Amino acid sequence: MPRPTRSPRQADAAPESGRSFRLVCEPDAIPRVEALLAAQGFVFEPEPFSGWCRRLVREPLPLGASLAARFGYLHIQDRSSMLPPLLLAPPPGASVLDMCAAPGGKTGFLAQLVGTSGFVVGNEPSPDRLATLRQTLFRENLAQAATVSQTDLDPYLPEAAFDYILLDPPCSGWGTLDKHPQAAAIWHGDKVAPLVALQRKLLATAARLLAPGGKLLYSTCTTNVAENEDQTRFALDTLPLRAVPLDPPPGFVFEAPWRSDITGVLRVDGAASAAQGFYMARFEKTGAPGPAAPPRRDLPGTPVPETAMGEAGCDPAGLPPGAVVRAFGEKVFVLPAGAAILPAGLRFQGFSLGTWRAGVLRPHARCRLLMAPWRPGAGLNETALSRIEALLAGQSLPAGDMPTRPGLYYDGLPLGLAMRKGNRVLWSDR
Repeated sequence: MPRPTRSPRQADAAPESGRSFRLVCEPDAIPRVEALLAAQGFVFEPEPFSGWCRRLVREPLPLGASLAARFGYLHIQDRSSMLPPLLLAPPPGASVLDMCAAPGGKTGFLAQLVGTSGFVVGNEPSPDRLATLRQTLFRENLAQAATVSQTDLDPYLPEAAFDYILLDPPCSGWGTLDKHPQAAAIWHGDKVAPLVALQRKLLATAARLLAPGGKLLYSTCTTNVAENEDQTRFALDTLPLRAVPLDPPPGFVFEAPWRSDITGVLRVDGAASAAQGFYMARFEKTGAPGPAAPPRRDLPGTPVPETAMGEAGCDPAGLPPGAVVRAFGEKVFVLPAGAAILPAGLRFQGFSLGTWRAGVLRPHARCRLLMAPWRPGAGLNETALSRIEALLAGQSLPAGDMPTRPGLYYDGLPLGLAMRKGNRVLWSDR
């Protein structure tokens, strides 16, 4: 079908080009994270489409090298890529499946939206990309998420297992040509056909795993109509799905759909929106309620006593509600309560907490979710960035009267768990 004349939607002007990022913290910590960024000279402004998202105005050093990024309090992300989780809009406490999750930006945003009472499953078939996904969730302390690695989830998950599913499948990436110009050379002509076939198989799997009345958000970062509007038509014609129109979020310019029989979808005009070209369509599962919710099972692993956490300087109050701490050999993981719906035949991994040797828990320094709120004697509460940077550079600071694993805080903001050796405090990422 020929491409129709472009008809941009929405009067909200897109911002001038600038790096976008998402704050990764509890709402009450936003002012302190922003203060940490400002202390290093970053200037930013809010994005109009979400209270979590910001756009850089001044970047005195690479944002990824900032202290906020190092301690997992922000995620650098194209502004279009932030939209699929927001438009799926899972409520707090929901269980969500992200079918193609790496590198983890959307998975992490979903975890923020459902909160610690919710549960997100991120699936990534590629081992290399799976490692990136897990590192993202670990760095950002999102223990309400778990990861799996299956090329085909169909044999493993029961029908109607999720009320919310995000499907951002492999695509030709034509919407990212400014950053990945090779995409047009790799994916052209008949070479796109395998992607189209894969996307349709994934759509069919998503429709089976979605509960009646549940929501599915399909998105791509391509401008190719065969992977966008044609796939929407396929879903509506062959799957038990109905269209749920999307309202355009502010701050973007959208093109009209490239098929006249498709409405209610969003096509980001990348150039006009200072963002990647993106396509999004939302569906709802039709039909009467199906089988009962999948039975919950006992979570695997060897329980780690709560006393061991206290001895390691960890505060279990920071764990998601109902989560458990389990040892698998010498490795320790947080398993969210929602993981109990995953069948025994599906291997999954929770949040990596540290090691378990000879009955002693050694938490990783980055596990700030297990830090108690700041109080005198809990550790170092710094307001001088030079002292934090000195620790990270390998220098030590006086310990005073501190525990074995003192917390490191910036003006009350938890950063991580330091180590005490004698009368000195050190930092180690190992």
